[in-house]
Amino acid sequence: MARYIGPACRICRRQGMKLFLKGTKCMTEKCPFNKRGYAPGEHGQNRVRKLSDYGLQLREKQKVKRMYGMLERQFRNTFQQASQAKGVTGEKLLELLERRLDNVVYRLGFASSRAQARQMVRYGHVSVGGHRVDIPSYVVESGQTVRVVGSESFLKSVKETCQSVKDRPLPPWLNRHAEQPEGTIVGKPGRGDVQFPIQEQLIVELYSR
Repeated sequence: MARYIGPACRICRRQGMKLFLKGTKCMTEKCPFNKRGYAPGEHGQNRVRKLSDYGLQLREKQKVKRMYGMLERQFRNTFQQASQAKGVTGEKLLELLERRLDNVVYRLGFASSRAQARQMVRYGHVSVGGHRVDIPSYVVESGQTVRVVGSESFLKSVKETCQSVKDRPLPPWLNRHAEQPEGTIVGKPGRGDVQFPIQEQLIVELYSR
């Protein structure tokens, strides 16, 4: 299945909650979810379905997958890595998702959305430990430094983005430098650092079927 390129807000409406896929727009009155918070489609406003246990598990998996902008194979591979690691599988899954390079760029405030952060990585505007990395799924390690690189005009736009999202809380496992668009990984994300309502146990149950 190819990557979804349709209206991002349609995904939020299908999930019944904001996934903040459009960055700062999601925090304004222009967000379509504020006007049409019901499911998309001709009968979305009137149709109310009671989901089965499988439906709830699938809906949770789809929510997390789309929030991090991943394809099904990528997400399944990440889950397999989490299931083979020591510790609670659900928490390990969230840790691996948080440590993705595109998510780190987003969490540091260098991009207004994960989609924008993924584009920055793809275009070679991000370096890790002094080396450019253009793989959004690259998993960062403690002690590494993530820096945005590019032309003067591009760095100026990044700084403007940082200003626009300055009220977004910075997770404790990241340290953002004040002068440069640069941050350091000072630890590993814990379950409490995922500032979004996720029921990871439902995803574990789904893949355990």
